[in-house]
Amino acid sequence: MKVLSYMVEAHIFREVNKKLEFLLLKRSEMEIFPGLWQMVTGSIDQGERAFETAFREIREETGIVPEKLWLVPYINSFYSWRRNHICMVPVFVAMVPGDTQVKISHEHSEYQWVSREKALELLAWPGQKTSVEIICEYFTKEKSFLYFEEISLKKCRDRNFHAFGKTSSV
Repeated sequence: MKVLSYMVEAHIFREVNKKLEFLLLKRSEMEIFPGLWQMVTGSIDQGERAFETAFREIREETGIVPEKLWLVPYINSFYSWRRNHICMVPVFVAMVPGDTQVKISHEHSEYQWVSREKALELLAWPGQKTSVEIICEYFTKEKSFLYFEEISLKKCRDRNFHAFGKTSSV
């Protein structure tokens, strides 16, 4: 059996009234897992690094350019019985301003900003719920032993502008 890594999970949060709110997206009826609430997910393109995928997928699925992006010290995973492999999924989290406008792609039918509790209620998979818990611990606890490595957005922007054929800055 193979162990592969070809997907990313990217959570987006904002702070409103000193509380974290997570952006959840409802999968379109035309997609796999229709009606499922999730964070941004996506496949890593050939030659792309996982953090670049997270940045690109956030832009593609929500129209958002994050203020900050971190690597979460957690790897989600799942087993595909059809392909007989385990997929290891790096987890990222992006911070956006409280008044950020969202423009969802065709992959989703609606979105909502939700509390930690509501996110835990709406998300289907245990690993995604664990990601939310880890993110909340890091950003809300006065003393956390976790370490989130911040990713240079300049590297993401430069790579993505070339990929999208853009020349202006974000």
